[in-house]
Amino acid sequence: MAVLRNQQTRQRDLLNVPVVGRFLRWKHARTSMQAVLLAVSALILYDGFWGPQLAPKNLAGVLPWVHWRGFVVLALLIAGNLFCMACPFMLPRRLAKKLFPADRPWPTFIRSKWLAIGVLLVFFWAYEAFDLWASPWLTAWVALTYFVAAFAIDGIFKGAAFCKYVCPIGQFHFVHSMVSPLEVKVRQPDICGSCPTKDCIKGRYGPVAEPSLRHSGTSRNPDERDKPRQAQVSHLLRHSRESSPRAGARNPSSDEQRPQAGMREVTKSPSQPARSVAMPAGLQLVQSGCELWLFQEGKVGNMDCTFCLDCIQACPFDNVGIQLRAPTSEFRRLDQWHSGVGTLVKRADVAALVFVLVFAAFVNAFGMVAPVYVLEQWLATQLGVTSEPVVLGILFIVGLVALPFVLVTAAAWSSRALVGGNETLAATATRFSFAFIPIALGMWLAHYGFHFLIGALTVIPVMQSFLADFGVPILGDPQWELAAIVPEAWLVPLELLLLELGVLVSLTAGYRIARSRQSSAARAIRCLLPWAVLIVALFFTGAWLMTQPMEMRGTILG
Repeated sequence: MAVLRNQQTRQRDLLNVPVVGRFLRWKHARTSMQAVLLAVSALILYDGFWGPQLAPKNLAGVLPWVHWRGFVVLALLIAGNLFCMACPFMLPRRLAKKLFPADRPWPTFIRSKWLAIGVLLVFFWAYEAFDLWASPWLTAWVALTYFVAAFAIDGIFKGAAFCKYVCPIGQFHFVHSMVSPLEVKVRQPDICGSCPTKDCIKGRYGPVAEPSLRHSGTSRNPDERDKPRQAQVSHLLRHSRESSPRAGARNPSSDEQRPQAGMREVTKSPSQPARSVAMPAGLQLVQSGCELWLFQEGKVGNMDCTFCLDCIQACPFDNVGIQLRAPTSEFRRLDQWHSGVGTLVKRADVAALVFVLVFAAFVNAFGMVAPVYVLEQWLATQLGVTSEPVVLGILFIVGLVALPFVLVTAAAWSSRALVGGNETLAATATRFSFAFIPIALGMWLAHYGFHFLIGALTVIPVMQSFLADFGVPILGDPQWELAAIVPEAWLVPLELLLLELGVLVSLTAGYRIARSRQSSAARAIRCLLPWAVLIVALFFTGAWLMTQPMEMRGTILG
């Protein structure tokens, strides 16, 4: 049975897919993807600062707001957190790690998601208040600020502090990748239980040319090359079965076996102090372990996982893969301890992050339909305010903070009143917050998919124009009539389909969450009822928004 289970695990592993798997196993796969996006970012910065300032004719007005947003939400739906895997901001961050000590621990009082939530709120407000989508110059400044922030923060602090605690884009991907079909996880827990080195978290140390188990073979025959690793794996499995009656379960003692000597920090949860470990004398780090402190043996799900693949590269037993899973399977383990994250049902900051992103999906779309201008005018008249940023600030505080707080509190109170129990309102709200992620992803897909489908081809004339400005019109004259890739009549049905999928998965996930705490199906349905009402209300709100005339931003038509 164990052999059959292992075979099934490998069949569901993206690393075993021909071509794709081989590329992802390549040590420089991530760097090559980052280099491509860094080159694209350089073009965006150049055109944003010095190119034409009409957004549909500028790379900074098209690539980030039309193409990048469309691709990343689609990637989250069909794969996972692919943007963080190829994030171009990581290259200057890596340079900062080489130039500066980067040895300070991240301050304990902001070791949570609250700072990132604040940055997200500011970004969503600034996007509308300053029309970032219409200003290539401001878009370039936003991108440059990102590079500088990643460089400065990770040049000072240990690990991937910028990704884990600050980056608003990263938080967006962390949350929505919880319903993605791929997860970086251990293949055979037995091997981890007996692993003496824990390279996946502390990294691999040794001389630069140190042969590893994975790369030690000199034969060109793959079977011959894998023999040393296979022998080690077999030995560890035998040792595990003989010595550990709990083989396969998380071994608490493994935390005590973490790096012994000095350099890197590992944490059990964001609130737990980091422990320093030392590096053996005379050795150097040749392969990083997880810099977000997700110890593979205790890692659960995609929260805080950047798909950096460092753990895959570091594991000497090839025991970490990118495995297929049921998209909402992560919600069955909310009460389980997650390495580097803690227990999700105790993370109020994570729940707040989820609800901000859920309501932002709808508020962001509301900012692009005609009724928002009527509301803005009414509010400005009532308050006697003439500044649009101030009016929008009030709308965003209401839409992303006050309204969610009232609705979520009411749902939590109603849910508890219907089934009783002594769980706090905050705990109940935190538990059910994750059920809202699918409807949020459906709304982001419907919204960003709309802009992508009607503007995907705009990159062609923009690139033609960009090259012509440099005196190399090798792509011909700009064809500004190019824009949509599907007929306009398809848009609303596609958007409604995405929303319908989102609401169905959210209701299913909500029922499973409720059922995990209730003794019967009837009690679970009563517990879920208030949350289901809120989920369905969001669905109808999204459906109404998608049937409104929406600004075609990023195209000449917009």
